[in-house]
This record gives sequence, structure tokens and C-alpha cells, in this order.
Amino acid sequence: MSTAKMPKKVFENNHRVLIAEDHAATRKCLKDQLESIGFDVVAAAATGEEAIALYKELKPDLVVMDIKMPKVDGIQAAKAITSERPVPIILITGHSTKTLVDKAIESGVFSYLMKPVAKKELLPAIKLAVARYSEFQALKTEVRDLKEAIETRKLVERAKGILMKRMNIHEDDAFKLLQTQSQKENKKLKEIAEMVVTASKLI
Repeated sequence: MSTAKMPKKVFENNHRVLIAEDHAATRKCLKDQLESIGFDVVAAAATGEEAIALYKELKPDLVVMDIKMPKVDGIQAAKAITSERPVPIILITGHSTKTLVDKAIESGVFSYLMKPVAKKELLPAIKLAVARYSEFQALKTEVRDLKEAIETRKLVERAKGILMKRMNIHEDDAFKLLQTQSQKENKKLKEIAEMVVTASKLI
């Protein structure tokens, strides 16, 4: 009998994972780490192009990929994958800048893991990616255009960051606060997020 710890209930229907990493040793390590916490690694790609092809073929529930890969990098692959069908994507990166964050959001990335990846960081990153993916699906109900939904997500992410810092609350609570205010004022999430961001600039 396997001793692997199975994912919690939130992952019951989205535990099939695609890995994309060009270094074989790192790819195997990542695969072993994910499987040890109960996720099913359905494929492990060595390039961005291979990741895109495997995603189309296997339709996994989660994607974990390195940002640096030959020819097609992680951000380009994420963009191609999400244009096919949105999915929670986690990017592995050696550094994080605002420019990178914006590019990643535009490409459909929902969470990050900093190198070297520690096993204890995997489940929190996956939870965060799934939660942000759910938020994005909620945003898409407000707007029909995918590009507008992505722009709205960037704005909402900034608003959440402001609320988290100002009120010392968790990311989930910050989003719920925006949602509650949206319902209370009968305004779109984008409008509420804009109000939060604008107000922060006046302080």
C-alpha cells in the first residue's frame, strides 16, 4: 500500500499534473516530490514545445513548469496553453520582478515557486494557484473578453496586495472582501479594485 499523502479534498478533481523542466535531474526530483504528496504526474516535458503538445493531448488539471526552457520558455508555453483552455499554472523561477509578474499574469500563470524548489512549498503553491484560478473564473463571468479578464485580474491582484498589507489579512480574505464590496455596491470587481488602487495612491 502506498504511503503517499493524498491531496486534500480541494484537489479531488484536479490532481493530474504536467511538469515542464529542461534539466533531467530537476525534472525527476520535481516528479518525485509531487508524487510523494499524492499528485499524479501524467507527463514530464523537457521543452516548452513538448509541454504545449502534451497539454493538448492529456488535458492535465495542473501545470508546473520552469520559466527557462529551450526555444519556447515557460511564459510563452503558458500563453499557448491558456489560449487552448485555462488551467492553474505554477511557474518555477530564479527571480521575481514586477515585469515578470505582469507578463506571467498575462500568460495565465497563477502561482510561483522560487528555485531551488522545496517539497514543503509545493502544496501551498498548488493551493494558491487553484484559489487564484477559481478567482479568475469568477472574473470571467463579469467580462466576455479573455484579454479584459486578464487585465482585470492584474488590477485585482494589486488591490488584494494593498488590502493584505493595510489590513494584515490573508489573500483569500482580501479577495472575499473585494467580492463582498462588489455585491454590496452592485459594482463589478474591476471597479472595486480600481477604487482600492486609486485610494492607496492618495494616502
